[in-house]
Order: sequence, then structure tokens, then C-alpha cells
Amino acid sequence: MTLLFFALFAFSLALSFVATREVRDIATRRGWVSTPGGRHLHESPRPRLGGVAIFAAFSLTLTLWLTLSLIFPRLVAGLVPTTLLRIYFPACLIFGLGIYDDLFGAGPYLKFSVQAVAASMLFAGGMRVLDLPLIFPHTLPWFVGLPLTVLWVVAVTNAFNLIDGLDGLAAGSALFSTLVFFVVALVNQSWLLSLMSVTLAGAILGFLRFNFNPATIFLGDSGSLFIGFMLSALALAGAEKAPTFVAVAIPVVSFGLPILETSLSVIRRLISGRPIFTADREHIHHKLLQMGLSHRQVVIVLYAVSAVFAMLSLFLLWPTGSTLGLVLAVVGTGIWLGVQHLNYLEFGELRRVALRTIEQRQIVINNLAVRRALQELKAADNFNQIRNILVAAFETNDFDAFELQATPVLDSHSIEPAQHIRWSKFPRVMAISADPSWKLTLDLVTTSNRICGSLVIFRSYSDRDLQLDVNLLFSQFPVALADALDRAWAIPDMLMTAQQSEIPSFAASL
Repeated sequence: MTLLFFALFAFSLALSFVATREVRDIATRRGWVSTPGGRHLHESPRPRLGGVAIFAAFSLTLTLWLTLSLIFPRLVAGLVPTTLLRIYFPACLIFGLGIYDDLFGAGPYLKFSVQAVAASMLFAGGMRVLDLPLIFPHTLPWFVGLPLTVLWVVAVTNAFNLIDGLDGLAAGSALFSTLVFFVVALVNQSWLLSLMSVTLAGAILGFLRFNFNPATIFLGDSGSLFIGFMLSALALAGAEKAPTFVAVAIPVVSFGLPILETSLSVIRRLISGRPIFTADREHIHHKLLQMGLSHRQVVIVLYAVSAVFAMLSLFLLWPTGSTLGLVLAVVGTGIWLGVQHLNYLEFGELRRVALRTIEQRQIVINNLAVRRALQELKAADNFNQIRNILVAAFETNDFDAFELQATPVLDSHSIEPAQHIRWSKFPRVMAISADPSWKLTLDLVTTSNRICGSLVIFRSYSDRDLQLDVNLLFSQFPVALADALDRAWAIPDMLMTAQQSEIPSFAASL
């Protein structure tokens, strides 16, 4: 059996090598190329039908094996070739979809519809999601297993399509996953799956010679969709002989990079309110390029990530409690640190919202202080009261200073000079104006539409979020303050008191 595996791998690799070069030359002559621009990173046209070579090498190698088995029956001893056909026929459907998309372009709904049909064919052939370990350990009824099977196939198929953004990235990542399936199938003595895995690995490796940076041919949807579908189908087929936990956990971990990329893309677009199917240049490889890494360095880094996921998945072949905990800890920590370094704006916003939730108690306290000041201003009728109310409202929140410019309008012929009340958390009142800061100016207009001045609120620049609902200061607060000032200026003896007490009040605030 070992000799058979080696022979199939070598033949598939050689056939893929030759076929890739021929497909590249034919596609170039006929103009079947991907043009630069948009979210594409290449600078010159490149043929994008590399999947044809992989499909041809995989198909011809298995055809040769089946043909030789007619002469040498020992080649199929203990194997059930019908399982191969139950996977191969829907895979041909997916390959045809990829060819159509490469040549003419296919919309997302057409892609998902064809992929759902192919997944249903797998389900009808006995390759299905049987149960959900730790959630629903019993055998699932068909009306639950069918949509879960379709979801798994569609998700994995498109995950490999999604990471096909750099030379050799999708093919290299798929190669690691394929080798994992080969090892798992050997351990579980699933000889047919081992044979299919090693054949697919040879086809991918032969193509990768021309696809690694600088690539002379691209994988295309015909390749990425076909490879993704084959891997999802092999995972379902392997679930029949492997223990339930192993059958589910190993494929999920081994597909770590494409699943992570897909999850991040969906979450990012949901958070930012963009359609899920919208293309962008914020994938993991784009972020690494923005950090200054070269094209080849990014691919090598992501190869290393794929290799780590592959090795961690193999640890689950012996699923003890400590092994499971170690794998989950390493995967979770790695993903967390990696996403943090990618600096996605969407996740930064989620982090801000989370911190805002933690600090909600202080926000409520600050909001209540402003609301309390609003109620007290409605009864205030002199400057001492107004000043004390404003200080009480702002001394506990994140604003650092305020300046009240009160402009009384006694009648149409007499306008008193503006009176000022200043307050600051700093040792000197004007220090806030000298430091880097921003300010908020509220025009004070009474309910009778009389202008009474302005309130300028300062805050020094800080990384800490403002723990206050600023809308409270925009709504009723300026009107209530303006009415209080109007009442203070409307009483002659209070006017004199205010003029005499303004300087001491200002000094007391220092």
C-alpha cells in the first residue's frame, strides 16, 4: 500500500507540473487572464485557470489507478471505489462552476446554489454531518443534518476561495490541510481517503511550482472551489470511521487559516454595515502587506500559520483532556494576539464599546450630574448659584475646564459688559488653553430668544473616552442656563452682587 501511495503522489505531481505549464500557455494565448486593478495585487495580466491542471492531474491519476485495478485487482483490495464516485461527481459540478466563474463571472447566489446542490449530492451519498459533539451527541435527523452538511460544504469551499489573494497562498494552505487528512486517514485505516488525499496533494504541489511568488498562473475559482469542496467532502467521508470528536475537531483546526479569514471577513462587514459579499482589501494578507512585509514574506508567514494549525490538529488524534485544553489554549491565544496586531478598525470599535460597557457606571454618574444641574438651573436666580451648579456638574466628569461668558441685555439702549466665570481642574485657569485640547462652545439663548452669552467647555487630548452623553449638553442644558442668567440679570440688586462677587468667585476657583 505504501508503494501505491508513493506512485500515485509522484504521478499526480508530475502530471500536474506538465498540465499547469500547458494550461498557462494556452490561457495566455487565448486571453483568459486576470487583469490588474481593483482588489487584485498583481501588476500584469496572469492566466487564472490553474484549477484545470489540478483537476486534470487528480482525475487522470485516479482513472489510471482504476484502470490498472482491472488488470491487477490487488490495487483495489479492501477498498470501495463507489465512495470515490460519490465524491467525484459533485466535485465535477463544483469544478464546472469554477470554470464558468473564471471565464464569464458568476454571482454569489449562483455560486451558493450550485454548491448547495453539490453538498446535497454528498448528503445523499452518505457523507453528512452526523452529530454535534458536546452540543447534541445523538444522531441528527435528516432535516437537521442536511442544512448542516450544506453549511459545512459551502463554508469550507468558499473559505479557500476567499484566501486566494496572494501567489501560492490558497494552494499552500490547502496542501497542509490535505497532508493532515492523509495522516488522519492512515491512522484510521481509511485507505481510499488516504489514496484520494495523497493524489490531491501531488496535484496541488505540482501546480504550486508555478503559483508561488512570483506566480505565472493563478489558481482561479476553478481551483480554489474544487480544492475547498474536496477537502470538505474528505472531512465528511472521514467522519464515518473516526471518533466523533476527532471527525469534527481535526478538520476545523486544520482549516484554521481559511476559517479564520472567512469569520473575520463576515464579522467585519456585519459590524461596518457593509454587504457580506462585498470585496475589499482588508483581508489578513492585505493587512500584513500594509505592515511592510513583502509579498513573499506574507505568504511564508501564512504558510507557517497553516503549518501550526495542521500540527495542532494532529494532536487531536489522541484527544485527552490535557491535549484538548492545550490545543484550544494555543489556538485561542494565537488568534487573539494575531487579530490584535492586524489593527482592524471594526474590532477596535468593538473594544471601545466593551470598555464603554465596563465604564457604564461612571457614565451614569456623570450623566446624572448634568441632569441634576439642569433641574437646579431652573430655580437659580444669581451668579453664585449658577457658578456652584456648573462646578458641581463638571468637576467629576472628563471635561477639564469651562468658561462662562454672560452678556446681559437689560434694554435696547444699555448693554452691560460681559461677565466671566472661569473654572479649571488645573492649577492655573488658563493652563487648559495652553495645552493641546479641544473645546465645545454652547450658545446660550433663552426660551424668549434672548442671547445671554456662551459656555465654552475644554478638555485636554486623551486616549480615554469621554464618559458622558454629550447630547445632554446640546438639548435642554443651554436653554436652562440662559434662562438662569436672564433671571440673574433681571434683578438689579442681584446684578450688583454678581458684579462684586465675580472676581472672588474666579479667585476661589484657582
